[in-house]
Amino acid sequence: MTNALWNGPIIDAHHHFWDPTVNDHPWLAPEANIPFRYGDYSAIKRRYFPEDYFADAGSHNVVQTVYVETEWNPQDPIGETRFIEQLAARYGVPNAVVAQAWLDHPDAIDVLTEQARFKHVRSVRHKPGGPIAPAQVGHMRSLMSDEHWRRSYAALEGLGLHFDLQTPWWNLHEAERLARDFPGITLILNHAGLPNDRSAEGLAGWRLALARLAQWPNVQVKISGLGQGGQRWRAKDNAWIVREVIAMFGSHRAMFASNFPVDSLCGSFDDIYSGFKSIVADLPTADQERLFYSNAQRVYRCEPCANDRAQPEPLRSEA
Repeated sequence: MTNALWNGPIIDAHHHFWDPTVNDHPWLAPEANIPFRYGDYSAIKRRYFPEDYFADAGSHNVVQTVYVETEWNPQDPIGETRFIEQLAARYGVPNAVVAQAWLDHPDAIDVLTEQARFKHVRSVRHKPGGPIAPAQVGHMRSLMSDEHWRRSYAALEGLGLHFDLQTPWWNLHEAERLARDFPGITLILNHAGLPNDRSAEGLAGWRLALARLAQWPNVQVKISGLGQGGQRWRAKDNAWIVREVIAMFGSHRAMFASNFPVDSLCGSFDDIYSGFKSIVADLPTADQERLFYSNAQRVYRCEPCANDRAQPEPLRSEA
């Protein structure tokens, strides 16, 4: 007997909207070509708004979404949040925002304080750099070990903000120290710690690093960004990773997300979400509900969809 696939509500815990023709996203400029784990990304250098997102989502019952900062011009982190708040007022999504904040900047505390005042902001993200390969570990460190950066990180608790962390698995020993030293701050690991190296050695290193981080109860994880350059997203390629993440964190500390439109470079929304649904179809319904919906609701405290998405008001930037 085949288990029925999850058909209940979904909160997409990690996605992006942008319009690089209007706003300043240096990496999405026509001439930009940064090193990217999926290779050529020119196909996503285009406007991507809620109507595009829901066309991609199709029949999957996405009821709320979590927007994650998009490397907008780092000199204007508040500008991105203002833009997304306008989008939320116009379309009813996103329902929570992970805002941009550069924790090593001199004005970091002021920026965090201002970000915390916005209706939808629940968390911030600052990719901390550092070793780009396991062989570099021990020879250099990421900003997670920088004292100024850590002082800014410490301020999150008083502002009621979480921290979304995107870093490869070999830097997670530094994230362990953050989780240990700041137990009152929720640390949300993006993209399952980026298990891009699918060799036996790479997956063993990833699993060990993730298992150590999972021991800290203030850490959550998003299962997303699992695409591989040059091949289409398939459940059979990602099932072991998904199940291992759930085994390590439990169904109460993991959440599914699309990473759209970025992961559209690797597969359709249906490839990814039908894949997630098939991978966990044998889990109890309560576990599936947490992974697809209620964990994201609890962590990000999503605002209700107040507006009719079919009748958007003009954005000021389009006036």
